[in-house]
Amino acid sequence: MSAARGERPILVEELTSPGFAKHAKRRPLVIVPIGSIEEHGSHLPLCTDSFQGEEVARRVALLFDALVCPPIRYGMCRSTRNFPGTISISTKTVEALAYEIVSELARNGIDKVMLISGHAGDAHMEALRSGAHRAVHENRHIKVMVLSDYDIAHDLRGKEFPEDDGHAGHIETSRMLGIRDDLVGSSRPKGRTRPPRFMILPDPERHFPSGVMGDSEGSSARKGGTIDDYVVGELCKLVEANFGLKRARKGV
Repeated sequence: MSAARGERPILVEELTSPGFAKHAKRRPLVIVPIGSIEEHGSHLPLCTDSFQGEEVARRVALLFDALVCPPIRYGMCRSTRNFPGTISISTKTVEALAYEIVSELARNGIDKVMLISGHAGDAHMEALRSGAHRAVHENRHIKVMVLSDYDIAHDLRGKEFPEDDGHAGHIETSRMLGIRDDLVGSSRPKGRTRPPRFMILPDPERHFPSGVMGDSEGSSARKGGTIDDYVVGELCKLVEANFGLKRARKGV
């Protein structure tokens, strides 16, 4: 049996307290999807990162009978902070969220946690890792994996997709067309310039005024499905290797 599109996994927020305790006894994987409210060009919604992370979390959870926590839809957005609509929280807040959520799951008897972020900013990811590391140090029985789905999706750059593809570009637009095409605009903007490397700038958006790093032209839902299949497949391999779990269903 494979995971069907739109099928819902076990959502923590819908469980009763005794129901959660019953699930915890079987020592499931618990997935925490993390995203952002961030500018993504003129064609993608502010919650693009959140939708992507939540979709792969849904699919992986179904394959392993995992529990999915309520998503965190805010993150640290450094390079896009000055664009309208971006709501960036501090790295201290991101770190605290990771630390406290993992710690609370550990207190509830959970011993396998994956934090999967659709937002891949360096500072954001480092804050998540730092918070999770502190929680693991204090709760030695728990195993925690922290990554962005773009740690995997970007494997495809230079192969099936442009080497310089980035924020709101070909890959991201294709993925959103596959997940929520009703929220994707008809324009296909591009931006080939990026902020200079290693520079600390008060106005990084000046170097990519379109809000895009790459070229969204030629993106499609079919390509988005291919990317998500690859991401989910690789995530499943990581879950099997790092947590010792077997898939409850076949397929991705």
